[in-house]
Amino acid sequence: MSDHPTRRKVAINIISANIFALILGGVAGVVFAIAFFRLQPDWFHRSISSVADIFWFLLAMVLGIPIHEGIHGLTWGLVNKGGFRHVSFGVIWKYLTPYCHYSEPMTRGRYIAGALMPCLILSIIPAVASLFNGNIFWLIFGIIYISTAAGDLWMTWLMLKEPKDAMFLDHPSEAGFYVIEKADK
Repeated sequence: MSDHPTRRKVAINIISANIFALILGGVAGVVFAIAFFRLQPDWFHRSISSVADIFWFLLAMVLGIPIHEGIHGLTWGLVNKGGFRHVSFGVIWKYLTPYCHYSEPMTRGRYIAGALMPCLILSIIPAVASLFNGNIFWLIFGIIYISTAAGDLWMTWLMLKEPKDAMFLDHPSEAGFYVIEKADK
């Protein structure tokens, strides 16, 4: 029996993740759109009052990409003992995919907190808020950013299948992580 922990890679294919993102965005779009148009029949008057509204929406769409990754880093930096010195950012240029990386092992709960926080803040909250405020830009923003969280959701689902006491190390160059399990006793 070994005294050293084992390390096993779990990764998702970027192309498959992008296909999943399109499907997830489509399903979320249908569900939220049905709710939105039933709850907000006069949405147009609440959404577009000037050309500036369209400008701010487009700016938010562009800034949402680095903000998504920043939320990963902020959350992981706050919930892990190693703090922000282990957070780094980059782009997988082959797939035009930005990423945030945390270079120290984390518990499952801490990893998932950082993985899901952008989905909550940039997707769920704006989409649900649009159902109450009638702003279609919030609805569109939320649906699009649900799609951007598809890889994070998929990796969280994979992580939930792993042993509860395992530690997780974010993969530095792929959409995935290493599972670090304790040595056999």
